[in-house]
Amino acid sequence: MDKIVKPIDRLRGEIDLPGDKSISHRVALFGGISLGATKGKNFLKADDCLRTLSAFKEMGVDAAFDGKNVTIEGRGLKGLKKPGKELYLGNSGTTMRILPGILAGQDFEATLTGDDSLTKRPMGRIIEPLRKMGVDIKSKGNDGFPPLVIRGGRVTALEYETKVASAQVKSCILLAGLYADGKTMVTEPFLSRDHTERMLDLFGAKIFRKGLSVSLGGSPSLKGQEFFVPGDISSAAFFIGGAAILEGSDVLVRDAGLNPTRIGFINVLRRMGADITVTVKNETVEPYGDIRVRFAPLKAVVIEKGEIPLLIDEIPILAVIASRARGKTVIKGAGELRVKETDRIFSMTENLRLMGSKISSEKENLIITGGRGRFEKAALKSFGDHRTAMSMAIACLFAKAACKIEDTDCITTSFPAFFEVLDYLG
Repeated sequence: MDKIVKPIDRLRGEIDLPGDKSISHRVALFGGISLGATKGKNFLKADDCLRTLSAFKEMGVDAAFDGKNVTIEGRGLKGLKKPGKELYLGNSGTTMRILPGILAGQDFEATLTGDDSLTKRPMGRIIEPLRKMGVDIKSKGNDGFPPLVIRGGRVTALEYETKVASAQVKSCILLAGLYADGKTMVTEPFLSRDHTERMLDLFGAKIFRKGLSVSLGGSPSLKGQEFFVPGDISSAAFFIGGAAILEGSDVLVRDAGLNPTRIGFINVLRRMGADITVTVKNETVEPYGDIRVRFAPLKAVVIEKGEIPLLIDEIPILAVIASRARGKTVIKGAGELRVKETDRIFSMTENLRLMGSKISSEKENLIITGGRGRFEKAALKSFGDHRTAMSMAIACLFAKAACKIEDTDCITTSFPAFFEVLDYLG
């Protein structure tokens, strides 16, 4: 479906957002291998997270919804059943990269596949460490891409240094470590999201953290939990970004996740001069609270490579914001964007150039020189990527005339109600 987005003067209002996508995935993952019921309140009912639940249902895990809440009847660490068919994961890269860690310890063979986009995403970064742990895992085409075939069995503990700071890779190794004797440790070059560590600790695993390393012991007894999933700050970022560039805007996002490894976007906007107030309401396993943003003139910044893992999903909307900020913004070391649902460096560069933005890429870096006045009218493409589509929708609000975005159906993978919320604020 194509979408016409008209320019507006400002964004105003108070909103509640769907549950965090990363955390919702983990509620399903850990709920499925825990003993007893897990209740995830405010679970994100978007396609990616539903694919994770569906995979577990194929392996004997019951899950039922009651409004925004899901109850998962876990089968224990090694209680999953052999699926009767290939596990189709749609476009969910999170599931494709983390689930093999759980399958490593099961007593059966399973095949993970997905849509055309997912089968083009590199999986060597999980295949290598899992093989070092003794796991029988292979790419069906022997090319490092899905479908993946995992034959579970004996798992050996491992101390592993990742080449990239990736919460998905770290999570996969740690989950495989649940099935090993001894201590499994992962060390990253930079800090990445820590939702897995927090959730495993809650469910009963013994987690140890030191600097950039995290470790756990094998064979824990995981028990089902009741858990509130905060609003997705990556989804909030689009409306926060829109309010930051549209004069007269005033937006309040209620109960958004404030995990310290997820607020890099807020920290960067504050460096740019954004008027943002954060009120922490709950300091539990995953802290959350309210975020209020009002328009203020913005200036360019330099975003260093070490910051990227803490705002990787927000870089597309940051590119839009930087196009309106005074001066030259440099985003360093963003190469991980090239292996998302699409090459997001390419998709954002192509679209923003069409709208008159001065944006270029040099290897892993993005360089954006901010301008004054509204964007030019343009025909834009989502490239099948939800974050590109939503970022360009925000850019369209600041255009001189209505713009068309091709193929916005991809937004359903993470935020089905995006345009409804956008219309409300507008």
